[in-house]
Amino acid sequence: MSQNRSDWEAAVLGPATQRSNERKSKFITESDIETQTVYTPEDSPNFKYQEKLGYPGEYPFTRGVQPNMYRGRLWTMRQYSGYASAAETNQRFRYLLDQGQTGLSVAFDLPTQNGFDSDHDLAKGEVGKVGVPIDTLDDMETLFDKIPLDKVTTSMTINATASILLAMYLSVAKKQDIPFQSVGGTLQNDILKEYIARGTYIYPPTPSLRLITDVFEYCSEHVPQWNTISISGYHMREAGANAVQELAFTFTNAIAYIEAALDTGLTIDSFAPRLSFFFVAHNNLFEEVAKYRAARRIWARIMKDRFNAENPRSMMLRFHTQTAGVTLTAQQPDNNVVRTTIQALAGILGGTQSLHVNSKDEALALPSEESVLLSLRTQQILAHESGVADTVDPLAGSYYVESLTDEIEQAAEGLIETILSAGGALQGLENGLQVQAINESAWLHQKAVETGDRIVVGVNQFQSDSAQIGNLLKIHAEEQATQIAKLERIKIERDSTQVLATLRQLHEVASGTSNTVPALIACAEAYASLGEMCDVLRDVFGEQQQYSFF
Repeated sequence: MSQNRSDWEAAVLGPATQRSNERKSKFITESDIETQTVYTPEDSPNFKYQEKLGYPGEYPFTRGVQPNMYRGRLWTMRQYSGYASAAETNQRFRYLLDQGQTGLSVAFDLPTQNGFDSDHDLAKGEVGKVGVPIDTLDDMETLFDKIPLDKVTTSMTINATASILLAMYLSVAKKQDIPFQSVGGTLQNDILKEYIARGTYIYPPTPSLRLITDVFEYCSEHVPQWNTISISGYHMREAGANAVQELAFTFTNAIAYIEAALDTGLTIDSFAPRLSFFFVAHNNLFEEVAKYRAARRIWARIMKDRFNAENPRSMMLRFHTQTAGVTLTAQQPDNNVVRTTIQALAGILGGTQSLHVNSKDEALALPSEESVLLSLRTQQILAHESGVADTVDPLAGSYYVESLTDEIEQAAEGLIETILSAGGALQGLENGLQVQAINESAWLHQKAVETGDRIVVGVNQFQSDSAQIGNLLKIHAEEQATQIAKLERIKIERDSTQVLATLRQLHEVASGTSNTVPALIACAEAYASLGEMCDVLRDVFGEQQQYSFF
């Protein structure tokens, strides 16, 4: 019997591989981390349980942020939804809640994300295409009709216009006679990754950060159950980042937000417990699980050592997970069900707090009712039939998972230090550091697909004709006309004098140093439009031009 790995490799593995070559000369993860044939205690010779893992619910939270995790409460099942109109989206929300969904997640259309009303020239052809259009409070009221905002939490994937959408949401709560203290949810509100990976920004970084910290301050006092930001690695990963870059770029962005908040006079433990994160789940099951475990450990250390947080909740990394949109294929779309199931499993084994599972038809269209129900049922089967929710951190102690967790942690921390040494996230953005790294990673991935080194079933191997998906959801031109007509009606019926007064007050507040959120709420309650509010802020803050690094 072999006494160590070297002996085993020489006596057992070597002769076996000489008789039959392995499938690849080198096995690597999506982050270019080499995977060995086997893992043993030799891979973690100085492993210290208390320092590296500890117990769930205790620092460094590697094993989870709650002591009993899903044995006490399952993750929030939150399917992302947004359709051509607020009324249609409301119907989808209520359908999903009836089917057992436990939280709401709103997708907004591009005009809403970019601060344009539906009747703006730049909105033509985009209204309701990738999410719901929200022009005024009337749309937000329709969106949450018959949905009590004290009984369900809502996640809103919105960034440049985040504070405006929050103002409208809180205005709906007020109309429902629900105190702000009872309102729970999450605002993505992460503008830095927009500059890096998505492009739906409006204002320059400095005033954008001010709007974000205004939300931190307002909610810490008035909306204590609201997660004021969801710092997103998801979109950078979708743009081509690997798992290590996803963590490093997300955490350096988070450090920038925290420093901006501290500069305003906020204390770390006054807002840090409501910071949340948004990560992707990709196909490599073990790398993704290790990524989430490493992320909790890194974040706990950042908060404790760098920012001197004292509240344990400030050190807890709470995150939402969405399966990887970039892995969905139009070819053989039924394969997407398998992919998203593996990805969802990774998120659960990694200890996510909420989860969205993409639908099989999303490479072709917005998901149909049939496909979104299948995605929800995927979550429910994993929760209630698989056993993965019955114990905390079930992969802990795996020689491979622990070694991979350490490797991702070390690589991510090294990249974090590189960015901070170069001046931090904002300076890195100005220099194109993150963008160029993501572009290179995306190129390497695509090269591997093109050469066949990375197999995508149904795309570059195992190709076959597959039946077309029927009943794809389509957005028709008349739906844009209906939305514009609705906006015109609101503008006629509202009190124009009150609208102008609230917009003037917003201009005055934005030009000074006071918190902008109360002024935005006043504008929302007067039925000022999203575009009108954004135009005021454009006038005060200016607009950010596209970054160019090439």
